Amino acid sequence: MNEISEQAKLLAKAVYEIRLLLSGYVGSQASGDPEVRAAAAIAYALHNFALSTIEGQSFDVSEAMGRIQATHEAFGIELSAAFKS
Repeated sequence: MNEISEQAKLLAKAVYEIRLLLSGYVGSQASGDPEVRAAAAIAYALHNFALSTIEGQSFDVSEAMGRIQATHEAFGIELSAAFKS
């Protein structure tokens, strides 16, 4: 396996771990800082894409980006510059 694939899998595992750690902050009834709830929602929105990466499968990047955008809109926050390029 090439180095980039290993790096992508490591990052995907981190996203999935974050999703598990923040699972208590997901949902309309969840409490907590808005930033933490937004981070939890983003991790939740991306966890299936992370699992695909971990399993060596591809995913639709535009669909993943759409989920990120939708989460930001739901929380009334703007995308960071990293997503605008």
